[in-house]
Amino acid sequence: MSISQLDRDARARMRGLGKDNAERVGLHLVMAGRLLDVDPETAYLHAQAAVRRAGRIDVVREAAGLTAYRTGRFAEALRELRTVRRLNGSSEHLPLMADAERGLGRPERAIALAATPEAETLDASGRTELAIVVSGARSDLGEHDAALAVLDKIPADEAPGDLGLRVLQARAIALEAAGRDDEAAAVLADVDPAALARATGAEAPEEDVIVYDVYDEEADPGDTVDEDAADDHAADPGAVDGGPPDEDASHEDPVRADGAAVGADEAPPAGTGHSAEIPADLPEPSDAEVEAEVAEILAEAGIDDDIDDVTEGDTAGDSAADVTGGRTDDADTNAEADDADTAHVTGDRPGDETGTAQGPAA
Repeated sequence: MSISQLDRDARARMRGLGKDNAERVGLHLVMAGRLLDVDPETAYLHAQAAVRRAGRIDVVREAAGLTAYRTGRFAEALRELRTVRRLNGSSEHLPLMADAERGLGRPERAIALAATPEAETLDASGRTELAIVVSGARSDLGEHDAALAVLDKIPADEAPGDLGLRVLQARAIALEAAGRDDEAAAVLADVDPAALARATGAEAPEEDVIVYDVYDEEADPGDTVDEDAADDHAADPGAVDGGPPDEDASHEDPVRADGAAVGADEAPPAGTGHSAEIPADLPEPSDAEVEAEVAEILAEAGIDDDIDDVTEGDTAGDSAADVTGGRTDDADTNAEADDADTAHVTGDRPGDETGTAQGPAA
C-alpha cells in the first residue's frame, strides 16, 4: 500500500504537510477509500486518524464526512460535508447532505437544500442523485404524488449506468409508499436483482483487503480539535445555511469532538485527548508525608517559610498541571488547502434510506 494510490490532485492538497505526516495521512485515506464499501466502520476509523493529523485539509474532511455518512453518523456527516464546502467551495456533496437530513428525520430540510442556489451548480448525475433524495423526502412527508412527480423529471433510461437502476428503485419505493404495490412490482419486473443490489450497495463488492491498525500514538488531536472548535462559533450549524441550529450538535464523535466539521456550536466531548491517567490503585499519601515532602522542597529552594503557607489550592493546582501536562503544537494540522476536487478518495454517491448503502433513499 502506498500514498501513490491517491490521485494526483488529492496528493496535491496535502503539500502543506510535512513529508512524514503527509505519508501517514495519505495511507489512512487510501485505507478509508478501499474499505468504504466492505468495512465502513474501519474506514471511518482510518478517516478519523487522518483528521487527527490534518484536520484542515479538505480531502481529509471529505473522507471523514463520507465515512460518517456510510456508518449512520448523520449529524457528524453533515458537519464534515459543510466544512468541505467551506474549504473548497464545492457543493458536489449536496445530495449526501440532503439524505443525511432524511436520516435525522428532517425531510423538510432535505427538500429545502434541494431548493438552494448551490443545487443549480450540480452536474447531471448530481441533480439525479438529489432528485432521488427529494422524492424519498416527499414520501416521508406523505406527499406521494409529489414524490413521483420529482422522478418524472429524470427518466431512468436517461440516467447513466447504475444511476438508472437506482431511479427505477426510487420509483418503485415511491409507488409502494402510495399503496400502488402492483405498479411498483411492474417497475422492477425486468431488472436483474443482482445488478440492482450492486447499484444500490446492498451487495458489497468482493475485495481482498489488509486491515491496518489505525491507532497513531504520534498524532496529537488536541490542536485540530481546538482550532476547529474555534471555527465552529463562526459557522452556521443549521442544515440549510441560515437555518436553526442542529438538535444533534452534541452528536457522539470519538475523534471529531473537534466540533467535528467546523459546522456546529458544541462543546467537545470529554475523552478526546490523551492526557495521563492516575492509576486507580495508587495509595493515598498521609498528611505527614505530604508535609515532609513540601518542607524538603522549600528547604532545597532556600525558602524559609512555614509549611502552612502553602495553600491547599496551590498544591491542587500543581497536581493538576502534572497530570494533564501541555500540548505539542503540530503545524501540519494547520495546513490549509487552496481548493480541491474532493471526490477522489472515498467516492461520492449518496446512501440508501438510512444512509448506510450506495444510493439515496427514495
